[in-house]
Amino acid sequence: MRTVTNINKNWAFSLEAKEIPASYPAEWTSLDLPYTWNGEDGQDGGNDYRRTKGYFVKALTKEELTLNEVTYIEFQAVNSTAEVFFNGKKLTTHHGGYSTFRVKIASEDIKDENLLVVTADNSPNNFVYPQMADFTFYGGIYRDVNIISVNKEHFDLDYFGAPGIKITPEIEGKDAEVEIQAFCEGEVRFTVYDADGNKVAEKTEKGKNPEAELDIKDVHLWNGRIDPYLYTAEAVLIADGEEKDKVTARFGCRTFKVDPEKGFFLNGKSYPLRGVSRHQDRPGIGNALLPEHHKEDLDLIMEVGATTIRLAHYQHSQVFYDLCDETGLVLWAEIPYISRHMPEGFDNTKSQMTELIAQNYNHPSIVTWGLSNEISMGGSADASLLKNHHMLNDLCHEMDKTRPTTIAAVTMAEIDSEYVHISDILSYNHYFGWYGGTTDMNGPWFDDFHKKYPEKAIGISEYGCEALNWHTSTPTQGDYTEEYQSFYHEELIKQIIERPYLWATHVWNMFDFAADARSEGGEDGMNHKGLVTFDRKYKKDSFYAYKAWLNPEKMVHICSKRYIDRTEDKTKVTVYSNCDEVELFANGVSVGKQKKGKYPFFYFEVKNEGETTLRAVAGDISDEAAIRKVDTPNEDYILKEEGAVINWFEIDTPTGYLSINDSIGDIWDTAKGKIVLLSVVMGLMKKMKSKEGGGEVAGFSTDGMKVSPKMINKNTIGMLKGFSIKRVCMMAKSLFTKEELLSINAKLNKIKKKNK
Repeated sequence: MRTVTNINKNWAFSLEAKEIPASYPAEWTSLDLPYTWNGEDGQDGGNDYRRTKGYFVKALTKEELTLNEVTYIEFQAVNSTAEVFFNGKKLTTHHGGYSTFRVKIASEDIKDENLLVVTADNSPNNFVYPQMADFTFYGGIYRDVNIISVNKEHFDLDYFGAPGIKITPEIEGKDAEVEIQAFCEGEVRFTVYDADGNKVAEKTEKGKNPEAELDIKDVHLWNGRIDPYLYTAEAVLIADGEEKDKVTARFGCRTFKVDPEKGFFLNGKSYPLRGVSRHQDRPGIGNALLPEHHKEDLDLIMEVGATTIRLAHYQHSQVFYDLCDETGLVLWAEIPYISRHMPEGFDNTKSQMTELIAQNYNHPSIVTWGLSNEISMGGSADASLLKNHHMLNDLCHEMDKTRPTTIAAVTMAEIDSEYVHISDILSYNHYFGWYGGTTDMNGPWFDDFHKKYPEKAIGISEYGCEALNWHTSTPTQGDYTEEYQSFYHEELIKQIIERPYLWATHVWNMFDFAADARSEGGEDGMNHKGLVTFDRKYKKDSFYAYKAWLNPEKMVHICSKRYIDRTEDKTKVTVYSNCDEVELFANGVSVGKQKKGKYPFFYFEVKNEGETTLRAVAGDISDEAAIRKVDTPNEDYILKEEGAVINWFEIDTPTGYLSINDSIGDIWDTAKGKIVLLSVVMGLMKKMKSKEGGGEVAGFSTDGMKVSPKMINKNTIGMLKGFSIKRVCMMAKSLFTKEELLSINAKLNKIKKKNK
């Protein structure tokens, strides 16, 4: 029978090597896997992290490699391109940094002492995805490496890293018919066990890739978070009356459908998919996670009350898929076909999608395969891009007839374009209220889509905004405060609740994550849209907004605990709770009671005098916070940006008159405002042209993405109108001085706002 031996320990590593070593390089760095060399430079900003080739070397004895007749080495993820050498002989090249692949070691090549060399290469190229995206591409061997030893009669280990059996349950009334296909040749005994290990069905079949249909009477359904019940399928390969190989896989029996009008249904009942997206990396170790890291992430996602996760933007660890099967979280799984279509990457999207489906087909938690993310950044009408999507869509349907396909389209993708209608279902990434626009634009946009295409299921694949430890009583778009993030998510939650037709909604993101090209919010190299900080130590207030909405466990939370020093005489205190009533006390005196309305958000006005202890009480649970009256703003709460450093209290905002805090749309609505705007635009273009050495300015960059004229349409114009002058100039960083901004503000202060 097969044996699986982990060989993560005792590797030699070098980033400086130029060729495959002929013997074990004792002078190289000694380390254990998993490992990435970008754990620090991939998280510190500057977009200068080392993208190169790393060399990993492992010494192996004959005894380790010959436990059975046939030997494979299994790599569960090497980023991005891997080459594998055994005793100087090249065995394979694998393109794609997030999936499992295996290599066979020929018995005649095995010596008493052996040298396994693996190169991991995350260097830029034009054919392996991803190459442009808002996250760090960590180089290294960052998941497990195993020796798999099997008899000559064994289940297929060469088919795209698949587990050797494919399980397809079909529900018929109270029973289930489970089709199990084994990838081997010969006699196979198929057995199904329930969660307690009791045998519930068994059948033996023979032939090439034999299949069996096993009946489960009174089937126990996999029912999401309500009851994530799992069965186990076992396949035993028999030859000459002996058991030669065995594989097992857990599976769940469930039905689901996506209704364009009513949303997601699980086992015939409405089951709203409301949740988060997840990037996997951590401080210092990047993607080189241990099982306990995956478990911590899963526990936090369960606590927030999510029913779904979008696994962005690549195949995740089998550890995490297994956890989601066990806990009932519904998954969107996708490949890293993202941001920029590469004509030379056609075959790579095909191989990565094939691996994703082959390796994950048996997971009941997965309900959809994602074809691409924001791939139309450079336009969606490209013939090569469309061909690539049609190929992937057909491939998914050929490999899996049980799950629909989906796409995560970005705002500027026109809803009438062929591209957004290729997949079975669809979601959009919209950031109205953060990257321009206003929060109230989100819901109506989806209403318009739903009205025009009522038969197309539509969801939200990304929405969110960034927050660090900055604070204010007057939150505004783009200020990176925890208070604005809270406001943003409160507004989005309200709009989602009103739209049950949204088949799924996924917050971007559950956790802050590394994006080395970023320089925003006062900490370089990071995307801070997480509900939880990168180190998983601090749950931002927005985390509790979702917990109050989605998690039925009784809770109460006072927001802005890190915002103690406040200058105003009366201050707003926000409380999140899923209880029917909340009472707030200030220094023991009741401020008032409020009944829960449609949304789990409570707002109180509190006198700010001296030092005040706040206590929110909801039934038998409570939460505490503190505020303090100060005369001048606490500088520790205020973001200090490079370039145009200007704080809210320095901007004159006379009542009824415009300022740089007003939106471009509101300024454009006035005749004199148009003149000021045009002068700002002309000045910006002149500065950009000068900065780029006099060359023509074809667009501008934000978040590491190039914004070009091709991306300007009705949607993006709406977003731009929502930007304030201050936000645009701050994003331009060093192109504007503080004095120039204040000069623009002074001009706007003379222009009356248009009455609405």
